[in-house]
Formats: sequence, structure tokens, C-alpha cells
Amino acid sequence: MYYAIISQDVENSLPLRQSARADHLARLEQLRDEGRLLLAGPYPAVDTETPGDAGFTGSLVVAEFDSLEAAQAWADADPYVAAGVYEQVEVRPFKPVLP
Repeated sequence: MYYAIISQDVENSLPLRQSARADHLARLEQLRDEGRLLLAGPYPAVDTETPGDAGFTGSLVVAEFDSLEAAQAWADADPYVAAGVYEQVEVRPFKPVLP
């Protein structure tokens, strides 16, 4: 089943994001390589794809896991969690319908 991992950043998270980005992306690339990643990306803090110093306010990952517990464990082990990027992380079952 797919799960949505919805994360909210702490204020001024950009330096924290930058310090952990390579490890964060490596985990997402592993999900992609396993064919389990539906989509992933951050929420820009301003209405542009390249927010510069404004940074980001959170992230969304939708990926396939064996269970809610497995998805939660994966989310809890995110390098952004360890780096203090995220203020809150919610994991919810997700049912892709379209396209």
C-alpha cells in the first residue's frame, strides 16, 4: 500500500536542509530504484520552484510500504528528522486514483 509522509519544517530550516540533503535524497533514490516511490518533493516557502533563501516549509513523500508501521519507521529514520529540519511528520495511508 502507498503512504503519504507529510512533513512540516521548523522555521528557517534551509541551513538544516542543506546539511542533510545528500543523505535525505539517497534514501529517496533507494525507494525509487526499488520501484516504490510514487513522488517526493518539498513545499517552496514562496510561489516559485526556486525559492532561494526563502527555503521550504515542508515535504511530501508518497511511497509504497508493507504497513503503516513500516512507513512510520522509514519516516522516523529520515536524515531530515535527525538534523532537526522537521517540526512535525504525519504518515497516512494513500490511495492513488489518477492519472
